[in-house]
Amino acid sequence: MALNLSTENLARTSAIHPWRVVLIWLLVLLGAFIMVIAFLEDGLTTRFEFVNNPEVKHGESLLQEMRGPKGTSEVVVFQSAELTVDDPEYRDAVVGLTNKIAELGSEIIRLETLDNFYETGALALVSDDRAATLIAFVMAGNFDDNSKNIGGVVDVVHEFATEHRGSLDIKIGGQATIGLDQREITQADLEKGEAFGVPLALIILIVVLGAMSAALIPLVMAIVSIVVALGVAALVGTVFELSLFVSNIITMIGLAVGIDYSLFVVSRYREERGRGLEKIEAIAHAGATASRAVVFSGMTVVLALIGMILIPFNIFISIGAGAILVVLSAMAAAMTLLPAILGIMGDRVNSLGVPIIGKGQVRFDPSRTGGFWDKLVRLVMAQPVVSLVLTGGLLIAAIVPFFSINTGFAGVSSFPDDLETKQAFLVLDEKFSFGEVTPAEIVIEGDIFSAPVQKGIERITQLLAGDEAFGAPRDLEVSESGRIALLAVPVAGDTTSKHSIDAVIRLHDIYAKEAFYGSGAKVYITGETAFNKEFFDLSKDSAKIVFPFVLGVSFLLLLVVFRSIVLPIKAIILNLMAVGAAYGVLVIVFQKGFLVSVFGFQESPTIESWIPLFLFSILFGLSMDYHVFLLSRIREHYDETQDTIEAVAFGVRSTGRLITGAGLIMVAVFWGFATGSLVAMQQMGFGLGLAILL
Repeated sequence: MALNLSTENLARTSAIHPWRVVLIWLLVLLGAFIMVIAFLEDGLTTRFEFVNNPEVKHGESLLQEMRGPKGTSEVVVFQSAELTVDDPEYRDAVVGLTNKIAELGSEIIRLETLDNFYETGALALVSDDRAATLIAFVMAGNFDDNSKNIGGVVDVVHEFATEHRGSLDIKIGGQATIGLDQREITQADLEKGEAFGVPLALIILIVVLGAMSAALIPLVMAIVSIVVALGVAALVGTVFELSLFVSNIITMIGLAVGIDYSLFVVSRYREERGRGLEKIEAIAHAGATASRAVVFSGMTVVLALIGMILIPFNIFISIGAGAILVVLSAMAAAMTLLPAILGIMGDRVNSLGVPIIGKGQVRFDPSRTGGFWDKLVRLVMAQPVVSLVLTGGLLIAAIVPFFSINTGFAGVSSFPDDLETKQAFLVLDEKFSFGEVTPAEIVIEGDIFSAPVQKGIERITQLLAGDEAFGAPRDLEVSESGRIALLAVPVAGDTTSKHSIDAVIRLHDIYAKEAFYGSGAKVYITGETAFNKEFFDLSKDSAKIVFPFVLGVSFLLLLVVFRSIVLPIKAIILNLMAVGAAYGVLVIVFQKGFLVSVFGFQESPTIESWIPLFLFSILFGLSMDYHVFLLSRIREHYDETQDTIEAVAFGVRSTGRLITGAGLIMVAVFWGFATGSLVAMQQMGFGLGLAILL
């Protein structure tokens, strides 16, 4: 006997043997919980990393060969309104904290890098007004070691700062410290987004479905999908470290698609029961129609998200993988667990009905003409040109600002003002140079002690001295083999700013090439600013691959589903316009500051460079959901009647309230995450919700 895995047969089998299916899913959930507890934390990283080998990564590899794992650079910033570094009290405090940090040991701190002004006499560690000074050090181990250990360092600094609060203002900042704050803010934003989005989604579900029991089912399905996806992500993390953001993505997308997919299946089941079908047959028919649409919609999302995995950078791969995992989990749950739950509940799915609206929603009959959606669609079809010009014109107008988009990284300067790392950064930027923490690193590979290379080092030092964007280079470090050298030079400003990146471009394209021309040495520019520049370039270049890929696979899948060339082209054009309009509004709100205070967002001179690619891949998949659900109902009715006008009217009135409800749920979930503190999360959540709304 052939194995029949059609959506109809899966739904029927699940409904006939509901407790077996529920037991299997409980075992899957238990396994997912175990994997999350055992592996998830160790499988996530705050490090941003290329998975290919660009110049900046090759330079870092040479540095690791020379001095071991590259630790993060940290600084403790001292500032006083009444004391100067010449006062004994100031000296005692700086030396005292230096000793306390040293007591943490060589496993936490690279002790040879622990410096202060009183021990080195380095003027770079003292401000011009002598009211501020720094303790500089590098964390021991690799980036993830630093991320785990920085909390202990921060505790030591905070305890010392509390003891000296009267006369000295002491703050800690740096790469690992920023990462620690990012993790804490990300977790707080995640909880805030859930607290906003989930209750609002439940309210919308109650209004759309008219019964509390029916409304709770999609939420349960979303939670199941999220837990399973997190479990698989934890397992993946044992092989390939995923970005910390994967948890946010899984939760956000899981709430959106998990609720949406279940909403369509539950609604179709109730509709079939209203027509008089027996429970099992109603579930099977919902499986043959709504679940089938879920599969095609989900596959569209998955194929679109594969475009993210093609980008050789861990954050893109993590976002794409996390979203794919939760969409697949939501699809599997909608095809098996949901029919099992409906098989157990039967008509009890309509219990706890909502007064006034409940009766009408439970007994909704799409075959009955009239009502808002029926009248609206007939009005549009009666004046198609006017409707097309009006709606198309508005979308095109919204797209126009997109052409002035400025992409980049928000950086620490976009952090909330009350965050210690931002306050430390502001002092560094005003009185020192943030580049003291994250200098540009000139890595030289060759015969370092040869005359041509030594001349090149001397020449590049002269060139940098004539550029105000750079500070005084640090002492040259040379490997024991004499084949690798590092010349670190501070760069003014935030590592994500245009000013800093332009300076690194000059260093790479002009100064390094001129200084070492003909020397026989290879020169690589690395460091955080160079890393950011490489990331921006990658994001731009990847668009040339991701956009055609997503458009191509979406077209082919819709071609298979509807066996039509016109419908896929129409869907792609509409989705491109919606995504383009979302880009344009993002520019207006965040770059231009229009209504930014009304929304409670933070104005930013840049749109995060990963946002356009991310929005395109996610939205192209998610917005296809509505096309598939709507066109499936139209096609279904057309096959019965051969009447195009009536088929379109039927399709819209049967799905209009569901698509609107499902869309509003996604908007609520996405905008819930936009209430966070990080501008990147604000842009992502607002952009996703806006495009779905459009």
